[in-house]
Amino acid sequence: MITIPEDGSYTLRDATVPSAMVEAPSLATAADADSCVRVDIGVDAGRIASVTAATGTGDGTALGGRMVWPSPVDMHTHLDKGHIWPRAANPDGSFMGALETVRADRTANWTAADVATRMDFALRCAFAHGTAAIRTHLDSIPPQPAISWPVFSDLRAKWQGRIELQAVSLISTLEYVGDTPAYLADLVAEHRGVMGLVPLMGDGLEAQLDQFFELAGARGLDCDLHVDETEDPAARTLEQVARSALRTGFRGRVTCGHCCSLSLQPEAYVGEVLDLLAEAEIAIVSLPMCNLYLQDRHAGRTPRWRGVTLLHEMRARGIEVAVASDNTRDPFYAYGDLDLVEVFRAAVRILHLDHPFGDWPALVGRNPAHIMGLRDRGVIRVGAPADLVIMEGRRFSEVLARPQSRRIVLRAGRAIDTTPPDYAELDTLFQ
Repeated sequence: MITIPEDGSYTLRDATVPSAMVEAPSLATAADADSCVRVDIGVDAGRIASVTAATGTGDGTALGGRMVWPSPVDMHTHLDKGHIWPRAANPDGSFMGALETVRADRTANWTAADVATRMDFALRCAFAHGTAAIRTHLDSIPPQPAISWPVFSDLRAKWQGRIELQAVSLISTLEYVGDTPAYLADLVAEHRGVMGLVPLMGDGLEAQLDQFFELAGARGLDCDLHVDETEDPAARTLEQVARSALRTGFRGRVTCGHCCSLSLQPEAYVGEVLDLLAEAEIAIVSLPMCNLYLQDRHAGRTPRWRGVTLLHEMRARGIEVAVASDNTRDPFYAYGDLDLVEVFRAAVRILHLDHPFGDWPALVGRNPAHIMGLRDRGVIRVGAPADLVIMEGRRFSEVLARPQSRRIVLRAGRAIDTTPPDYAELDTLFQ
């Protein structure tokens, strides 16, 4: 039994930490076969006071080699859609089934009270699992933004100090016409958000993307786009996004999520696109669980393809990459609980992020934190918040073999209740 002192000043002795999740210049200890190091972590006044090589002696809380992560960062979610499955199940598990079902549910049910209740429930799930920061996309087809964005801002204030929140406008180029682009840009700026778009192949896409980056640039906003979430190799908007960012001279951060079709395109073309992404400094976030669920789904046919994008090739080009939860218990993904330990476990299997593990743990730590502009998140270092997750397992073969349901979550150095909220709390939304 591991007991965390309540006074908030102590040392965690003999912790195993992935080297990609720790930053200690004076730490002169070699990584093991799992790319991890053994350290002692001093905690004081809610922050990390020291990170030194494990000595195996001295006072403190002995972890016996249990793995410790900085509280992870979930940079692509859909809190506004979450937990509608009981009233809006996907009829066939397809992408089109998800789009149509969400559209109908949004029109019929997404009041401020409904959205706030489900978003708060999702945040309590994420908090219990140890997540420290979340970026959520918000459906922003008018009139929904006038409802969802104020709800988000209220929740961001309510959750301040527990989970850092960012929001992204979500709208496809089909609806991104007329007065809507300027309206959304102003609304996103008002709520200190991130500009988002779902670019679709078609006439006028180049002009729409240029307008998108120009509106964001004029307001000092970062951008985060849903791109090529399809198994159709003819979907090539990722190239267009990169060219537009370069053409317009956009200076903010740009992230593209999904990028599924890239893994089905010719190698020569893939190389050209990766070069453009590197030149434009565009970050990529893959959503392995949701895309495994949606992509290559055909009735009566076993899927042949995993649905994910080319993280290995991207990392080799120096492109910043991350993985995230995406949807939870909605028509786009029937499962999930905003648990980034689960997401990383799934990502390792789906994307072969092992043998060696190397710096892949940064996909749920340092990388998304950097992309989101959160300096003290996703890494264990002196001065950072003592927001940590202590696993049951001592090495990746243990951590990834079980769900880590008995993990210990520390916030500001103190252990929190890790019991997720009861689904029965949402029953009134489905009556």
